[in-house]
Amino acid sequence: MLTLLGVTLAVGVIVVGNMLEGGEVGALMQLTAFMIVAGGTLGAVMVQTPLADFALALQRLRWILFPPKFPREALMEEVLGWSRTARRDGLLALEKLTAGGADAFVNKGLGLLVDGFDPDVIRGVLEVQVDNAHVREARAARVYEAMGGYSPTIGILGAVLGLIHVMQNLSDPAELGSGIAVAFVATIYGVGFANLFFLPIANKLKSISADQLQYQEMVIDGIVMIADGDNPRAIRSKLEGYLQ
Repeated sequence: MLTLLGVTLAVGVIVVGNMLEGGEVGALMQLTAFMIVAGGTLGAVMVQTPLADFALALQRLRWILFPPKFPREALMEEVLGWSRTARRDGLLALEKLTAGGADAFVNKGLGLLVDGFDPDVIRGVLEVQVDNAHVREARAARVYEAMGGYSPTIGILGAVLGLIHVMQNLSDPAELGSGIAVAFVATIYGVGFANLFFLPIANKLKSISADQLQYQEMVIDGIVMIADGDNPRAIRSKLEGYLQ
C-alpha cells in the first residue's frame, strides 16, 4: 500500500507541476524516448548481469507490492514453545514439527536439533545458508541499482539523438518540435526512472533482505539455545532483543 501511495504521489506531483507551469501531459508521452531509455537500460544491465541474478531480480519484483512477512514476536513465542516441549518430552518430541512448517529454514534448523547435532555445528550449518541467501538477495537488489545508474546516462544518449535529429532538420520547422521533445523527454525518463523506480526498488529489496536476515538470525539463536539446554526464561531474554 505504501509503495503504491509513494509512486502515485511522486508521479502525480511531477505531472501536476508540469501542468502548473503551462505544460501538457501529452508532451511527456513520447514513445521514442521511452523505447530508447527502457531498452537501452535493460540491454546494458543484461550485459553485466548473470542470468540467474537477472531472473531472481525479476522474481523479487513481486516483493515490492507483496513483501514477505517476518513476524519476530510470533517466532519468539514459537521458539519458547519448542523449548518447553524439549525440556518436558525431549528433543525427539520436536520431530513432528520438522515436516509440518512452511518455512524451510526453520524446518532445517529443527531437523538438526532433533538429530542431536552439537550447538556449534547447528549454528555453523545455518549461518552458511543465511550468508548465501543474503548474498543472493543482494545481487538481485544490485540489478536495480545498476538500472538506476545506467538510466540517466541512457536518457542523455536519447537527448543527444534527439538533438542530432533536430540539427538534421533545421530547414524543416515541422520536424523541429518532435526532435526537441524526444531530446528533453528522454532525459526526464532517464532521471525519473532511476529516482522514482529503480533505486527505490533496490533499496526496498535491501530492507526486506535485512528483515529476513534478522529473522533467520533469531531462528538460529533460539534453536542453538534449545540445543544448549537453556531454560525458556533465558531464551526469552535474548530473543526480546530482536524485537526492539
